[in-house]
Amino acid sequence: MAIQLEINKTTCIKCGRCVKICPAHIFFMESPGSEVKLQNIQNCITCGHCVGVCPTDAVIHSSFPPQKVHKIEQALLPTPEQVLLLCRARRSNRAFSKKPIPGEMLEQVIEAAYRAPTASNQQEVEFTLVTDPEKLKQVIGIAMEIFHSMVKKSQHIFIKPIMKMLMPDIYRSLSRFGYLYESYKKGEDPILRNATSLFLIHTPEKSRFGCEDTNLAYQNASLMAESLGIGHFYTGFLCLALQQDKKGELNRLLRIKGKVHAGMALAMTSFKFINYIDKEDIKLTCL
Repeated sequence: MAIQLEINKTTCIKCGRCVKICPAHIFFMESPGSEVKLQNIQNCITCGHCVGVCPTDAVIHSSFPPQKVHKIEQALLPTPEQVLLLCRARRSNRAFSKKPIPGEMLEQVIEAAYRAPTASNQQEVEFTLVTDPEKLKQVIGIAMEIFHSMVKKSQHIFIKPIMKMLMPDIYRSLSRFGYLYESYKKGEDPILRNATSLFLIHTPEKSRFGCEDTNLAYQNASLMAESLGIGHFYTGFLCLALQQDKKGELNRLLRIKGKVHAGMALAMTSFKFINYIDKEDIKLTCL
């Protein structure tokens, strides 16, 4: 359906904010303080910037009816100091408890991820939440068998030098994969660390900025999880298993059509960190 866009001339105060903010240059003014006009409406990427910035609700956009527009209560926003403290406090807490994460908390994590920006506002990011204990066990089992298969193949007289040359990072990790598999055989969970929830972020296979978009979503979700006191960590091993899953077993199990770029294991924690630790000095170049 074609986008319908117009300016309410009665309420428009000609401030020019929509002109300055529109990435598609649809709004324009012939001179400062003159009437706001429209051009090339078909180029609209439905980002909503124009509606979000208008102080008098004069921008009327068919994709953003009144029920989709919400006033921001500026007084409720965290201070810069609070945001920075949250960033300082955020750590990968794997000391999980068996207590389930309340549903409303998971919903907040998901919404935070959903609210992240995407390239050209394509909004191709999709989410899969796994809380079924049996499904989680199956995910772990398939991932471990993938790693076990990689270790076995790496010992082949012809495959070993090729892998060492073409996949040096994975080759160096093979001993770690072997250790993970042995731990798994002993009844441990070296992949999700007994997390009660798994949150996967993915895009269609041909998404041009899939990796970038999903990791922006992950950062939003991670900060929200931290603010809620939910323990979480990036599922790097599982993402690697998904990359090496040539048979597509994990995608079929999780009913994912596309490519998983980021994943998060979540659970309520047994305890919280009480200190934040300074990292190495910032590596910054100022030009």
